[in-house]
Amino acid sequence: MTMTQPSLVQQLSPHRQFLVAFSGGLDSTVLLHQLVCWRQQDPSIVLRAIHIHHGISANADSWVAHCQQVCDAWQVPLVVERVTLAQRGIGLEAEARDARYRAFRDVLIPGEVLVTAQHLDDQSETLLLALKRGSGPAGLAAMPFCTAFANTQLMRPLLHETRDALLQWATTHALTWIEDESNQDDTYDRNFLRLRVLPLLNQRWPHFAQAAARSAELCGEQEQLLDELLAGELSRLVSPEGALAIEPLAAMSAPKRAALLRRWLAGHHAPMPSREMLARLWQEVALAREDAAPCVRLGSFDVRRFQQRLWWVKAQVGQTETVLPWADPRTLLMLPDSLGELRLVPGGNIRFARADETVSVRFKAPGILHIVGRNGGRKLKKIWQELGVPPWRRDTTPLLFYGETLIAAAGYFVTQDGVCDAENGVTLRWVKTGS
Repeated sequence: MTMTQPSLVQQLSPHRQFLVAFSGGLDSTVLLHQLVCWRQQDPSIVLRAIHIHHGISANADSWVAHCQQVCDAWQVPLVVERVTLAQRGIGLEAEARDARYRAFRDVLIPGEVLVTAQHLDDQSETLLLALKRGSGPAGLAAMPFCTAFANTQLMRPLLHETRDALLQWATTHALTWIEDESNQDDTYDRNFLRLRVLPLLNQRWPHFAQAAARSAELCGEQEQLLDELLAGELSRLVSPEGALAIEPLAAMSAPKRAALLRRWLAGHHAPMPSREMLARLWQEVALAREDAAPCVRLGSFDVRRFQQRLWWVKAQVGQTETVLPWADPRTLLMLPDSLGELRLVPGGNIRFARADETVSVRFKAPGILHIVGRNGGRKLKKIWQELGVPPWRRDTTPLLFYGETLIAAAGYFVTQDGVCDAENGVTLRWVKTGS
């Protein structure tokens, strides 16, 4: 199959502003060259390139120099981003990929489209890796030609081209590129497929890559169809706060329930759970006994149950034992573990502390409490229940104390001991991180 530059123009129109992911290897060199050729024909095309310096290879600095030389020759501004791998235990390939895409997000400017050089053989590798993981249709779906990314789009204009076609283009135009020595290391899964498995498959079945891509596209279409068919039902099951009703799910078949659960999680940008994790989520959280406070961790978030709904909540450390002295309540108080900050602002029904009262913030309160607007006394746990406060917020909600007396809970209530008669008091304002 001979690659033609007009096909790239047709795919990327009407866009005119592109950020090219440029490793300096064969694939991205061909992509950048085709875009430079297009710019020669159409001066309205605006190009930038980005090279990610992972710091893994001893040759990384020389790769930067090569990419700079190519970009200078082609008059394409180059951004070099040095990244540090987070080492979260997900494997070097996954770490490097996450770091790259974080850098792409940071560098993109409004109106610019990110273009990457994945091609037909990459599709085959991705499909086989998904099969190795035991993925379902969503995991087996093809890399899309175009996808939403960082308030713009990520486009892969070479997806229907083989690596041989890219090599032919590069040879015809006398392009030079770098060879990453790690590409020959078959201890990496993708390299093992590329070096050992796919050559055999393509030798036996010359159209294997096209057939694999077609299967992946069909899986993607099935997932898209399911998205459309289930969207209305999912929206009816999800509350305005984003919580998912459990009771209707219990009456469904297991496959339909799993499909809805996955789409609910996807709506929260959750990492997709395995089949086993999804079963745990349903059995251990949704079907836990009434008096339990079940929780399953997915990444840095928890799936929890409250009021017969599943909730997707940021995992936070309970602050039950935390005591924060507030030496000068006229200044703001920073809370631990990214819980935000507190201020006492003029105007409200909380009295000022007396001279003999030390001010502090805590996250638990003993004894029987009397709060404004309620008759009789009750324990804090009972107040939280009556106010409908989820269990995971109860030990992270700041409580204002004067001495050993509870005065107010930020955003929820004031006690009889803390209320002032006139409207010349203060309000306890809690600004949460990210709000």
